[in-house]
Amino acid sequence: MKKFHLSRKHVQSFFSRIDFPLRLLLIPSILVGIILIIGIIDLRLHLSMNQQKLHPMPLSYTIHDYPSLIENIDPVITAQSASILDVNSGVFLYEKNPLFHFSMASTTKIMTALVALDYYKLHSVLTVQRDYVEGSGLHLYKGEKFYFSDLLYAMFLPSANDAAYAVADNYPGGINAFVRAMNTKATELHLLSTKYTDPAGLEDDGDFTTVTDLAHLGSIILQNKTIRAIVNTKYKYITTINDTNQYQLTNLNQLLGLDGVIGIKTGTTEGAGQVLVTAKQNGQHMYVIVVMESEDRYADTWTLLNLLDTDVIFATPLAMVGP
Repeated sequence: MKKFHLSRKHVQSFFSRIDFPLRLLLIPSILVGIILIIGIIDLRLHLSMNQQKLHPMPLSYTIHDYPSLIENIDPVITAQSASILDVNSGVFLYEKNPLFHFSMASTTKIMTALVALDYYKLHSVLTVQRDYVEGSGLHLYKGEKFYFSDLLYAMFLPSANDAAYAVADNYPGGINAFVRAMNTKATELHLLSTKYTDPAGLEDDGDFTTVTDLAHLGSIILQNKTIRAIVNTKYKYITTINDTNQYQLTNLNQLLGLDGVIGIKTGTTEGAGQVLVTAKQNGQHMYVIVVMESEDRYADTWTLLNLLDTDVIFATPLAMVGP
């Protein structure tokens, strides 16, 4: 079979035989093809850019009055560290040694309650699993059953350590898992200077925080209406599920009910000294006052409370409103 060889001469001869009008049609066809290719590439680029484009979202802002003390006041208090937080604005009106770490004692139970509320229902039934827990307590008996809500009262009013351990022992994975959840929660809430090693605040060397973190934690727990009602309660009776045992609870906070004080938590150990986290409602403003390693937590807190009645001014800050 004879091989056919396509030479340049043959190609030139082929195109020379094509009519001129036909050659004119080939040129726009080629141009249309090029335009279509360019269009496809442009469309793909446009779609890719749209996927990466940040679309503005409608933003709304609540502008709170900005509080400050009338003058730079240095109150005389025994506490080694203290703070006053205006909850509405998130502004600290006063701070003493805000970055120093101190043992938190039973104010640890604020986080214990916060973690437990993430898992238990108020009507969940919890069983006491220990015969004895050191420190303050109700002397609960192993095997007694309580509603979770009643154990919350026991933790906040008389600061019962055995109630805190009952809450932690019933958590999936037990007390070790519960303490891990406490530290995880602290990280989630950006309380980066806080560490927990037990649910009651007994470990002075392992449980520590700052007045800044503790004030923020206090403001967070107040958002829970159940806790807010509990910490504002002076007296309460709780009973076991079968009503065989009854316990009378008394709130240890001596300032409760005075000058708008509604809680939150006391704490005392040998290593921590006296600790107090206080909440005060003053008109439309909520304040959280913290004193740590105090020699007289109630007197120190009362001194700071007096500042709120006489030395606070408010101004509306200028703010940029987003689109």
